[in-house]
This record gives sequence, C-alpha cells and structure tokens, in this order.
Amino acid sequence: MKTVVTVALLAVLTSGCATQNYLVASPVAPNATTTADANKMQTFFVSGLGQEQEINAAEICEGKENVASIQKKSNFVNVVLSLVSYGIYTPRQISVYCK
Repeated sequence: MKTVVTVALLAVLTSGCATQNYLVASPVAPNATTTADANKMQTFFVSGLGQEQEINAAEICEGKENVASIQKKSNFVNVVLSLVSYGIYTPRQISVYCK
C-alpha cells in the first residue's frame, strides 16, 4: 500500500503544466511580465474529446493585423481540477496578446 501511495504522489508531483504559444505577428512568446489583453477560461469535458471552442482574437484586438500572439495554458489549478474529476472536467486558460 505504501508503494502505491508513493507512486501516485510521485506521478502527481511530476505532472506539469503545459503552455502552447501561437505567434501570429510577434517574434517572441509572451513571458511572465507581459499582460494579456484578454483572458478566458475554456471548459471541456472528458478531456475535450470531440469538442471545440473558438475565441475571436481579431475582435478582441480590433482587427486581425493587431493580434500578436495567443497562448493556451493548463496551470496548476486546471490540472488539479482535472485530476479530482478523473478527467471529466478539464479547463484550459486562453490568453490573447495584441500589438
């Protein structure tokens, strides 16, 4: 029993957050000091299988030429919510950065 708990704890501690950057008109990805022009949490169920959600970055930045980058994150809270619900509820954070 002790081995199972140790392996489970190790699995939780080594699972990390994930970030994907889509660089539209910016040569570098946003960093921790960059503030997003829009933040939105998107909710998915069953790990997002067969689901799509769209965000209109051109509308947020008042024109597609003003979109610098879009970032999709799974932070610590999102990972914990997914683990607690056994993958039934899987939120993700979307950030839009304008020029």
